[in-house]
Amino acid sequence: MFNEPLAQVCEPVRWKERDATRLTNGVVELICLQGGGHLASLRFLGDGRLSENVLWEAPWETLDPVHSWSDELSQIYGPREIGRFLASYTGHALCLDYFGEPSTESAAVGLSLHGEAAITQWDVVQSTESEKVHCRWSAAFKTKQLAFDREIYLNEGESVAYVQETVHNERDVEHRCDWVQHVTFGPPFLCEGESTLEASVLGGVTWPSSYEGKSLLADGQQFMWPLALREGVNEYADLRKPFSIKGRSFLAGMQLDPVRENEFVLAINWKSRLGVGYCFRLRDFPWMTIWEENHTRKNSPWNGRVAARGMEFGTTPLPYGESSLSQQRHVFDSLTNCVIPALGKKTAKYLIFLFELPSNVQSIHDVATVGNAILLYDEHCNPALSLPAHGCEAFLA
Repeated sequence: MFNEPLAQVCEPVRWKERDATRLTNGVVELICLQGGGHLASLRFLGDGRLSENVLWEAPWETLDPVHSWSDELSQIYGPREIGRFLASYTGHALCLDYFGEPSTESAAVGLSLHGEAAITQWDVVQSTESEKVHCRWSAAFKTKQLAFDREIYLNEGESVAYVQETVHNERDVEHRCDWVQHVTFGPPFLCEGESTLEASVLGGVTWPSSYEGKSLLADGQQFMWPLALREGVNEYADLRKPFSIKGRSFLAGMQLDPVRENEFVLAINWKSRLGVGYCFRLRDFPWMTIWEENHTRKNSPWNGRVAARGMEFGTTPLPYGESSLSQQRHVFDSLTNCVIPALGKKTAKYLIFLFELPSNVQSIHDVATVGNAILLYDEHCNPALSLPAHGCEAFLA
């Protein structure tokens, strides 16, 4: 008896009352929102596999981008310069042009936290390719005169999404900007005592000012991954372990390993044996911001109920905001933003993958793309798992 081929689908759907595109090859399902371009859900499908979404889902009702902001919306999501982002934010968000707060000038024309991407409606261009599930999105960031394209495809039988993004500068002068993948994990997938995080990071520095007066980590301190000095006590926090002290949160910037060509971030739930990872190129994204909100923020829409861990890889280690882009920002003797040439473009690529760990695997310490596979290595540098990923090494080359 022959096995029937798994369904390969790219189709419009509604996800939590929002317009979205569903990509599936029968092995995994990826939900991409048109409002703001968020990657909202990634999960395994079928055959008794876990169907849990590994990406963080906002506990508040989210909206497609709203241009007519009102006092009522500010009461729900916060003031416009922050609330427009939070209103649409869930899962994996794109932060483009700047990372952090808008300048006074940008806020005055309606821009919000983390740039224009998350408050813009994206257009969907579906592919007719038959060998793989494929979709392309385009968006125009009119205030900053940038055009953006994202392509995602899934190969048959794999648990890997291949993502390519391109920023086009429509001005005749070069454009200095931030470009950050705001990847966020949370419960029930990411839990205290069950889950760990790993990344190809080296040294870091904590945010110089306290996190809502309740920071887990000491302010403005350099450290080596994964141990960072805690605030007010002579102890260290292991940043691989999320949500260690309820009510204490943090923000830190990390330098990714400059010796590597490709970097990675992993999140694993050891109870369910479910994991998710990203692989990306150092030349695209040499920094990572680590953000953890652990029931600290009491204002709306947080309301003290959110546990979220951001592992945000990009061109800057911290959300310095738009006003700092004109400055020559250096951290660890390296520049911290990127430049799009006049009337030119820049392209970045990354892989997102799901995996299930065999019961005999007790650690994952490293990730590599080799030929047609993503290899996961344990703490002794032994191969622990191989994921089929046709052309993955060439894709990131």
